[in-house]
Amino acid sequence: MGIKFLHTRIRVSDLEKSIDFYSKTCGFEVFKRNDKSPAGNKIVHLQIPGNAHMLELTYSPDFKVEFPEDLMHTCIGVDDIVEYCGNLEEQGIEIWPGDWKEKFTSDDKKMAFITDPDGYEVEILEN
Repeated sequence: MGIKFLHTRIRVSDLEKSIDFYSKTCGFEVFKRNDKSPAGNKIVHLQIPGNAHMLELTYSPDFKVEFPEDLMHTCIGVDDIVEYCGNLEEQGIEIWPGDWKEKFTSDDKKMAFITDPDGYEVEILEN
C-alpha cells in the first residue's frame, strides 16, 4: 500500500509575512500557490528543497488565528545548529532558550526554538 505523508496545514493571519518568515529563517521555498481554494482560502505550499513533506499556509480574512500555547510545532534539522542559530540571531530572530550558546557546549542534544509571526513554534535540531 503506497501511503505518503504529504503536508501539514497551519492557519496564518498574514500570508506574505509568513511566507517571508519561513523562507528567510527555515529555507522554505514556495512550491505552489492557490489564491482561491474551493473553500475560499488562499493557500501556499512551502517546501524545503530535497524534502517531500510540505508546509501548507492557509489564509482566510474571516478566520481569526488563535490556538492554545504549545498546541503544535514544526521541526527542521540543520547540519550545524550553532552556525544556523547564530545566523538567525544576526537577522534579529529570537532564539530560545535564551542561553542556547551555553547549552550547546554542555548538552549532547542540541535543540532550539524560534517562533513564527502567529506564535507557532519551530524546533531546530542538529542533524
